[in-house]
Amino acid sequence: MPLSEDLRNELAAIEPRKACDRLAELSGLFHTAGSLHLLGRGEVAVHLDLSSSAAARRAFTLLRRLGVQTEIRTYQRRAFGQETRYQLHVEGEDRALQVLHEAGVLSAGLAPIDRPPKRVVAQWCCRGAYLRGALLGSGTLSGPRSPHLEIRAASRDGAELLAEIAGLTVHERGRHVVAYAKGAEAIADALAAAGASDTALAFQERAVMAATKARANRLANADHANLVRASRAAQAQIKAVRRLERRGVLADLDPALREIARLRVRHPSLSLRELGNRCRPRATKSAAQRRLAKLVRLAGL
Repeated sequence: MPLSEDLRNELAAIEPRKACDRLAELSGLFHTAGSLHLLGRGEVAVHLDLSSSAAARRAFTLLRRLGVQTEIRTYQRRAFGQETRYQLHVEGEDRALQVLHEAGVLSAGLAPIDRPPKRVVAQWCCRGAYLRGALLGSGTLSGPRSPHLEIRAASRDGAELLAEIAGLTVHERGRHVVAYAKGAEAIADALAAAGASDTALAFQERAVMAATKARANRLANADHANLVRASRAAQAQIKAVRRLERRGVLADLDPALREIARLRVRHPSLSLRELGNRCRPRATKSAAQRRLAKLVRLAGL
């Protein structure tokens, strides 16, 4: 299951204990996934457009507990895989408008508010609930490679509030503004602030496993490259010894060069350090490398 879906399922299962938390969570939902529709004659309607059935059920339950009548409808998007979307339709009845005003979604004059007033997110529990609602409304999570958490907001003020709550970064993208975090630690902190501790732990575990696997792959690739270089160098050294033998000049060389030449032909897979240990007296790795390099130069390779 995608990480975003895991996150929404966990957040949707969290039950707000206080009335202020319910309003704050509802505020986060409407500020990230809501839209206001003018029907004429002073009447309005508010819609929530959500990508998750769990988020839709959560929003439906919140509204019902606050005494707001709503209807869930589904439709398929024409693009991006034609996935199913969920719309909650809230008619502009007195109770609905009152709740949306208390949640900081609409002003007293029924105008949309970009950022909820301080009373909605005054307490730490309310800020966590608002973040939870925003993640349910438009949050996406990807990883563990290139970890990325993003919440799309309708305005810069709304995105900046999310950044203040969860330590995110704000970026304008076309008609929308996003608050995002990169890096496993920053993302885990934001998820924990919203109450998604299980997803935060799972995400960190995946990130650690991915980093460990990537490091193991880098080490394996480095070892393979070193082996290839060492093998090619040994082949060149053996070729140089054979050429010097054919020319009849090997026997006239310094005893140390003759010794390393004999050892290299006899032990083509040994490392420079191992060849040096077989010399009498023992030679260092750098001494063995210099002697073999001299043989290659003398052979004209």
